[in-house]
Amino acid sequence: MDPLISISLPGRRSYRPGQEIVWHYQIDAVAPDAVAAIEASVLWYTIGKGESDLSVVVFERRVPGQTEVSDLREMRSMRLRLPLTPLSYDGVLLKIRWCARVRLFLKSGREFLEEQVFRLGNVRTARAVVGPGQDLTSLADTA
Repeated sequence: MDPLISISLPGRRSYRPGQEIVWHYQIDAVAPDAVAAIEASVLWYTIGKGESDLSVVVFERRVPGQTEVSDLREMRSMRLRLPLTPLSYDGVLLKIRWCARVRLFLKSGREFLEEQVFRLGNVRTARAVVGPGQDLTSLADTA
């Protein structure tokens, strides 16, 4: 059985730029002595045409014996003030996604990743404009 990684974001998963949030994560279904490290972060990344971008806003790495608690699987809370930009965006050629991410490293060498996507800001979803004689499939071929 694979470990379970739970991520809890407050509210409706849509936040204002500059808003302070507290989020929580917890690890289950794995023995405490099997955990090599846990990384928790909030970041944004791009999806779409061209090269991908990624930027980490907050990052924490916890290793057994180097933290205030001995069992790293216990629920952990993180507080941060969200930045003003970039705002979440669902465009035709580019998307900007925000997420809270937890990565679990086991002593066996296996890794597990879980992320909870959320929105920063309230930018409307873009729509493709179809010109005369075009259909949406021809636009998808250029994306």
